[in-house]
Amino acid sequence: MKKLGIYLGSTGFITLLAGLYGVVHDQLTYSISSEYFTKFKYEQFGFEPAWFGGHRPTVAVIGFLATWWVGLFSGLVFGLLGLVAVSETALVKTLLRAVRIAFGTTIAAGVVGYFYGRLVLVKTGVTWYLPDNLQHPADFIAVGSIHNFGYCGGLLGLLGGVVYILRHRGKTALNSAAPASF
Repeated sequence: MKKLGIYLGSTGFITLLAGLYGVVHDQLTYSISSEYFTKFKYEQFGFEPAWFGGHRPTVAVIGFLATWWVGLFSGLVFGLLGLVAVSETALVKTLLRAVRIAFGTTIAAGVVGYFYGRLVLVKTGVTWYLPDNLQHPADFIAVGSIHNFGYCGGLLGLLGGVVYILRHRGKTALNSAAPASF
């Protein structure tokens, strides 16, 4: 029964954490290209900044809505694997490590996406949607690349977390106290 509580709590925690990650992420990317939001994301979500009190709050809502579900999915997967494969004493530590792997991979992918966007896509061009009348197309492309890479990083991070959990299945808190090896 304790494992079920940990599962439910960790799934809720990971969902909230992913949503908050989206808030911070989109605040940072808004600083790089406000046009990505004002000329693309607002339309995609059907939002008007006046509804939320301005641009920054609207961007925060978009960030949360764009990422919470990734956290829910990751939390469900990590939690289910943990329920089945990890001892009760090592479950929290194992899940937290899987979450760190997932978020670290996502952040790293976003950074790679920024540089790929700036150094490659801006020069070679993109085949995806670019709104008319962009004042700063290079910034828009860089932010689009960050977002795309971030979702790929989320998937890779999920896989990395799954591999970590499976590699540590059946370990007790005593065995898992040793540093993890990759």
